[in-house]
Amino acid sequence: MLGSTYALLGVGLTLIFGIMRVVNFTHGELYTFGAYMVFLFVMVLELNFFLALVLAALLGVVLGAVIELTLLRPLRGANIDTTMLIMIGAWIMLQNTEQFVWSGIAKSINTPFPDEPLTIGPVSVSWVRVFVFGVAVLLIVGVHLLIHRTRLGKAMRATFQDHDTAALMGVNINHIYTATFALGSGLAATAGALLGPVFVVAPTMGNLAALKAFAIVIMGGLGNFKGATLGGFILAFVEEVGAGYISSGYRDAMGFLLIIIVLVFRPTGLFAQSERVG
Repeated sequence: MLGSTYALLGVGLTLIFGIMRVVNFTHGELYTFGAYMVFLFVMVLELNFFLALVLAALLGVVLGAVIELTLLRPLRGANIDTTMLIMIGAWIMLQNTEQFVWSGIAKSINTPFPDEPLTIGPVSVSWVRVFVFGVAVLLIVGVHLLIHRTRLGKAMRATFQDHDTAALMGVNINHIYTATFALGSGLAATAGALLGPVFVVAPTMGNLAALKAFAIVIMGGLGNFKGATLGGFILAFVEEVGAGYISSGYRDAMGFLLIIIVLVFRPTGLFAQSERVG
């Protein structure tokens, strides 16, 4: 379950970096935003749980598009330092807004799934975790098909390879950048919406999620879709093995130790290749 949601985070971030060359520091806050939207719809407005997930994902797409249109598009062509400072400012603003609106108290979200776990032989797992895993895998496959089987995906890959040539061939680069950032943001919000009911929702929950997303992108190879997907599962596996056989207190440390080892022996990432975002 963690691997599939980590992969969602990593895929969203690698799309944005691979195509736009933007280090998206708001990624963790979009993850938090998705979780809070589910809390709003389910616990406050008492909407259907599954409808709440869809609405949270769509609102994540909308918020991502707004960020790209208002903050990134005016800075098109600016140096990377300026862009990074703007995105760091957006990250701080979003996190403080969430804390102001929802307070710093962690909140839980009810789900319609039964309390009794699914038992297969000696293995027991909660139904909500099975659901999260299934939805995350379907979304990853769907994004892969979008990139490789649709006109939008072809335009995104062309923009990644050479945005000037893509523009000369009729690709609207501004539209592609907005669509890319919105899609990546929607995936981050969806990951938060899926994990919010499993754990608890808090304003700072996106900090660690963002760090792990960056770690996955680096481990998988910058801009590499398959690398980000596999990197998410590898990171989750290492964390769980470390938590189970060493100590749960070292769960996060084990993942980042893996990143250090990868960077020492393979600085370009485990799955780096000449043509990425695919």
